Amino acid sequence: MAGLLTLGARAMFANQAALQTIGQNIANANTPGYSRQSVVLTTSAGQFTGAGFFGKGVDVQTVVRAHNDFLTTEAASTKSTAMADSTRAEQMTRLEKLFPPGNDGLGYAASQFLNSMVDVTSRPNDPSARQVALGRANELAVRFSNAGQQITDLQAGVVSDLKANVTVVNQLAEQIASINEQIAKTKGTGHTPNDLLDKREQMISQLGEYVAVTTLPADDDTVGVFIGGGQRLVLGGQASKLQVGNDPYDPQRAIVSLTEGSITRQLDESVLTGGSMTALLTFQNKDLQDAKNLLGQLAASLGTRVNNQNALGLNLANPPGAGGNIFNVATPRVLPAATNQRTPSGGYVNGVSASIVDATQLQASSYKLTSSVSGTYELTRLSDGLVRTVADGDTIDGFKISFTPAAPAAGESYLIEPVGAAAVEMRRTLDDPAGIAAASPLTASASVNNTGTLTIDSIYAVNTNFSSANAPMTVDFTGPDPANAGNVLYTLTLANGTVLNGSWAPGQPIGNQPASGIDLGFELRTNGVPRAGDKITLDPTVYTSTNNGNAKAFLNIQSEGFVGRQLLTSGAITPGSTINDAYAAAMSEIGARVQSANYLSSVSTSVASDAETARSGQAGVNLDEEASRLMQYQQGYQAAAKVLQTAQSLFDELMRIASR
Repeated sequence: MAGLLTLGARAMFANQAALQTIGQNIANANTPGYSRQSVVLTTSAGQFTGAGFFGKGVDVQTVVRAHNDFLTTEAASTKSTAMADSTRAEQMTRLEKLFPPGNDGLGYAASQFLNSMVDVTSRPNDPSARQVALGRANELAVRFSNAGQQITDLQAGVVSDLKANVTVVNQLAEQIASINEQIAKTKGTGHTPNDLLDKREQMISQLGEYVAVTTLPADDDTVGVFIGGGQRLVLGGQASKLQVGNDPYDPQRAIVSLTEGSITRQLDESVLTGGSMTALLTFQNKDLQDAKNLLGQLAASLGTRVNNQNALGLNLANPPGAGGNIFNVATPRVLPAATNQRTPSGGYVNGVSASIVDATQLQASSYKLTSSVSGTYELTRLSDGLVRTVADGDTIDGFKISFTPAAPAAGESYLIEPVGAAAVEMRRTLDDPAGIAAASPLTASASVNNTGTLTIDSIYAVNTNFSSANAPMTVDFTGPDPANAGNVLYTLTLANGTVLNGSWAPGQPIGNQPASGIDLGFELRTNGVPRAGDKITLDPTVYTSTNNGNAKAFLNIQSEGFVGRQLLTSGAITPGSTINDAYAAAMSEIGARVQSANYLSSVSTSVASDAETARSGQAGVNLDEEASRLMQYQQGYQAAAKVLQTAQSLFDELMRIASR
């Protein structure tokens, strides 16, 4: 009788344990990270009797969870990659708004400013036309400045997001370390703390959303968590801390470091490989810097070109003078490394400065200058990795490097940004409409005795080689050039009597032909065809209010390729891009990166979703299956209760018989 009671009691307990576990599964069917649990039942060892072995019922061995290490790791890894791609896509979408097409773009604003000089050309003494031109100049400068400021704001947002992410990562690391300690305490019990294991895996998965992690199990059932190619974040019950600090060159930018005791190691985005923090660092160090340099190249090239042209003309002052700067062009930024030698007062012992020499050769790039122990200096163009050896006073890519107050010592380094601040610091500096130098310093007139169809189209200075001391000058056409069919020979006589000989071809300017030995810094353009004996006189301009020569030169800027020229090792200079083409190229570059980021985000998100589906299919709760099992064990519980009821009835009958 006792055996029957024991059998029934054990069966009821086993079925009750199964029902309790099923209820736990149903209750947590929608709980993130929960793994389905099940009771492991085993048959109790039978008891030997003379009539054979009689069973003693069922035992509850343990409660296990549905789990697959590979699927769990795969789901966490793909989620980390997807988070990195989606974060970069989000940031790139914000950046793309700084390069709008159409009427809102910088190229359109530049065209509007240069086109406004048409009215100045038509009415060089009209204050309203000049005021409109200054208004267009201000609009152009504001657009550049706003775009530069938005890049600064995006940078500040990246730093803020990194700090928020680091705070969450440190909290998760501490919680994982705490769970490790709790799990280690259960070692030796023979049972697994399923809920703690689920919680730890969920936190590791959440951690992977911020930074890619790898895990390594230990003998005490704890898990080591590593980031950045093997840097320890969690080991047993100890958690290291991440921190956000200032970039060693630019305090506006951030770096992420891992602190273990008294040791701090900087983590580069190239070794973090996944998570939102990796995407933010990549966006900061690559995409945002490239965008800033692209805008800066446009601002510096255009601003300098316009300023130079205005300086070559004459304004409406009394007496007339050279035009001043219309735009502010920022000087190159040189950022010393924080580890460079310092004076007791905190200043730097050595230094490097940079200045723009030829804005047409400025590249959309930052540079890193390093000093070696051998006393040589290497300049690395960060946009393409080109390394060149430089010295004090060298000019590279349109800017000059100077060592002041002393040359860098061995091991010191500097970040040079020739155009990094050009966009944000661009502004209109000319407020007086009379300061627009619309007049050319030279006035050309054709002799009334000319017999050809030659007429004057325009004349203006084109570079600093121009000198008013050479005027007045005369151009005398002497006849056909026997060496070049269709050309006309001419002599150019300067004020000091110097005579220069040249060959004129239709459409070719006079006065700026370096290849022919004539480099006087001005261009005289004509229409028609001259005959032998025709003459043109070039005199200093007297009446600037009616002269529009330099204003015509402004109109040519729009079609001139002055952005991004490169000096080749052969000494040749590659053609540059027009301002509109350069802006279109910048838009295309950013747009291509946005499309690539969006595509990668969609692919990695899909892969992560599939991996999570596979994991949840293995470990997740199926309510239909649990309902079926619930009915199964309910019937088993009822049957076990019937066994107890039968045993109780037999016992009562036995007691009744025994009492007679």
